[in-house]
Order: sequence, then C-alpha cells, then structure tokens
Amino acid sequence: MKIIAVDLGKVRTGLAVCDPQEYLASPLQVVEERNGDRLVQTVARIAREQEAGHLVVGLPRNMDGSEGESAQNARLFAKRLEEETGLPVSLRDERGTTITAHHHLNQTNTRGKKRKAVVDAVAAVVILQDFLEQRRRERQPSAK
Repeated sequence: MKIIAVDLGKVRTGLAVCDPQEYLASPLQVVEERNGDRLVQTVARIAREQEAGHLVVGLPRNMDGSEGESAQNARLFAKRLEEETGLPVSLRDERGTTITAHHHLNQTNTRGKKRKAVVDAVAAVVILQDFLEQRRRERQPSAK
C-alpha cells in the first residue's frame, strides 16, 4: 500500500511517498502553508490523489525524549489529518531526521535555494524509510 509521510513545519511541510510494495520512500513535494486548516486539507487532498492507505507524521521529540510544543502540534495535526482522511495515521519519532536529510543533500552537492526547497521532503523520506523498515521487522517471524 502507498504510505505518505509528513515532516510538519511552521512554514514548509515535507511530504514523501512509498511505492505500493512499501520498499522505497521517495520525496513527493514541499507544501508552503502556515494555516493549519488549509495544510490539513492540502495533505488530505494529496493523500487522496496518491491513493494512500496510511499516513505517518513525524513527531519532533526533544533529544531527551520529552515532548514540547512542536510535538503537541504534530499530535494535533495527526489527529485532524486522521479525521479529515479517514485513514490511519501513525506518529514516528523524527529526532535527527533533518540532520540526516542535510547529510544526504551534502552527498549530492545540493546547495542554496534548491536545498532549502527540498530538505523538508528529504526529511519526510527519512521518516518514511524508518517507518517502512520497522514494518518489515515486525512482519518477519522471530528467529528461535
């Protein structure tokens, strides 16, 4: 099934999607929207267009694992997105995803305005790929 991941931001929100076999996550787009209601509606529309069956929202925890205002906003966004789409929405710890995204962009020598335009979608890819790997581990029968 196609799954869409969301890296929620105050200005830019990155989206990533996986193939129906849930093997590979790819950047989808970056949505520039500050209004929460419009952002929920936009992501819901994109989920319908992509025929997604599941959504994953990054949960920005502090490095010590505690949750601040950004995590509370992500939880609220996920709840509203679930209500708007009727799809299951999972939350995924996103600590370090932006750093990882910048590392990937360094490797591809992506700089300047282009980097700013894609870093959030690449962070969503990191969130989604991590989610997909966890799902694969959970599906594997445990070795005895």
